[in-house]
Amino acid sequence: MLSKRKSKTDVPKKAQTQKLASTTKRGKASAPSIIGRDLRIKGTIDSDGEVQFDGQIEGNMRSASLIVGETAQVNGDIVANDVTVRGRVNGNIRARMVKLSGTAHVKGDILQKSLQVETGAVLDGRCKHVDDPLSASAPKSRPRVDSENDDGSGMNVFKMN
Repeated sequence: MLSKRKSKTDVPKKAQTQKLASTTKRGKASAPSIIGRDLRIKGTIDSDGEVQFDGQIEGNMRSASLIVGETAQVNGDIVANDVTVRGRVNGNIRARMVKLSGTAHVKGDILQKSLQVETGAVLDGRCKHVDDPLSASAPKSRPRVDSENDDGSGMNVFKMN
């Protein structure tokens, strides 16, 4: 039997408007890159798309969107549009949107436009709000300040437990 072929107008409007979270520089949609917990990397990860990282890395990470999974250990700096941390990060984070989940442990400074911190997250470092954290210079490592007050650097020092 012959059947009528569905046209684009027969496809629900919701399905037409859905897009994958990440796109390449050429504008084509791409699937997220998933790095499993059994993988250890020494070097740099550089992606134009979304990365779900559950392994261990000794090096820096840059991507459009990054999810640091609960089993992940990052020993290096992170630069991304959006970062969700569920695991451990020992390094600085620069992103427009940073979300620290309840299982996150971050030891380093955060330069962000927007910051969400869930109950249970541990942040041992300084945070600074800037309008464009991706073009701002990276936070410089400084000796820890015991005071919970501003140390004059423009970054507030605090711990959340």
